[in-house]
Amino acid sequence: MEWKDLLSSRRWGYAPNPDQDDDAARSQFQRDYDRLIFSSPFRRLQNKTQVFPLPGSIFVHNRLTHSLEVASVGRSLGRIFYNRLKKDRPDLDLELPLISEAGNIVAAAALAHDIGNPAFGHSGEAAISRYFTDGEGRRYEADLLPEQWSDFASFEGNANALRIMTHSFHGKGNGQFALTYSTLAAIAKYPCSSDAGKQKKILHRKKYGFFYSERETFSAIAEELKLAKEDGVQPIYKRHPLVYLVEAADDICYGVVDLEDAHRLKILSYDEIKSLLLPICGDDRMEARLENDMSDDDAKVSLLRAKAINNLIMTCADVFYTHQDEILAGTFNSSLTDALPEPLLSAWKTIADVSVKKIYNYSSVIQKEVSGYKVMAGLLEEFVPAVVNGKGHYYQKLVKLIPGQFLTEREDTYSKVQSVLDFVSGMTDLYAVELYSKIKGISFPYIP
Repeated sequence: MEWKDLLSSRRWGYAPNPDQDDDAARSQFQRDYDRLIFSSPFRRLQNKTQVFPLPGSIFVHNRLTHSLEVASVGRSLGRIFYNRLKKDRPDLDLELPLISEAGNIVAAAALAHDIGNPAFGHSGEAAISRYFTDGEGRRYEADLLPEQWSDFASFEGNANALRIMTHSFHGKGNGQFALTYSTLAAIAKYPCSSDAGKQKKILHRKKYGFFYSERETFSAIAEELKLAKEDGVQPIYKRHPLVYLVEAADDICYGVVDLEDAHRLKILSYDEIKSLLLPICGDDRMEARLENDMSDDDAKVSLLRAKAINNLIMTCADVFYTHQDEILAGTFNSSLTDALPEPLLSAWKTIADVSVKKIYNYSSVIQKEVSGYKVMAGLLEEFVPAVVNGKGHYYQKLVKLIPGQFLTEREDTYSKVQSVLDFVSGMTDLYAVELYSKIKGISFPYIP
């Protein structure tokens, strides 16, 4: 793969326009960012869980604040890469006119990286999958191709993000986003179909990045950008290089910021946070500054967070630049954070271990996940048979609760089930709980 092919300002859903110019204020990739930040799917992330249940008086991150921070870190990573590349290649901007936009491409892709995640965090994905593998949804397997069934049996928010970005939902025009091809490719951490994913030892196939319904879509993106393709009948591509920067930005933000949230909720003490983040900061003066200049523990944690993120940004950018040839060749089989040098890598792994033990298995987090299972499964139990069968007064009434943009005129089971998943996966935590309570008769709708 080559940078001259990987960077394209062509927009999804539109024919190439050689006369297309950036307007005076924004580049095409900055326009991607702006389109995303003003969109409804992005705004709904405000009421989608990141890790902890949506709070009352104590602020913790939701999907929206997390995505904004990932975009900020991603822009820095892309800009550092460009600056270093330009230093080594003075004629860079003449050779690659769009390479200066690397930071903006990464920022836009980072902004959208969680846009396909359903309510209740990763437990929402698991709940959807479980409905089909262990619940009433098993009945539909016989009506589907194996490749279609695997989409439902292992529902993936990454693939759902690409669908949201490219699918023409009814009444929304020819794609409500029309993002550039490079931004779309930079979102796809796992550029393969569901039946090719779940290969834990192969980074770009660890999960999957597009549904059966978007195979041709992603193939068109890959062809435009000349992404490397693996041999075989399954559509499997190598990552767009900027995916590594989007992934690193995500890893850095949740790895560090989840600790800050845990401190606010008194799950981890200041001393525990200090012992975890101080080795990440890369600053010998930090401990003295913490003890001499500050008395407030929240302020100390904020400083540790800022310094840790800065050092991780600089180090990950260095790893990306150093391994650029392998990344372009599609042979680099590691995330940037997994390729950190020692002793930084050991300190980073310690944070991951503590997060699993003390944060992701904290009682309120588990309660949220269990509740999410019940709510998501309950919604699917009602809406999937209503759309697939469509007979009977009760089912017809249920279908009327689904916004018209999600309904399909296609008669095959795959398309009908997918239309329900489009509806349910887009719900916020609060809306999902409210709708579940109403259709299950737990609460009664308010009539003004």
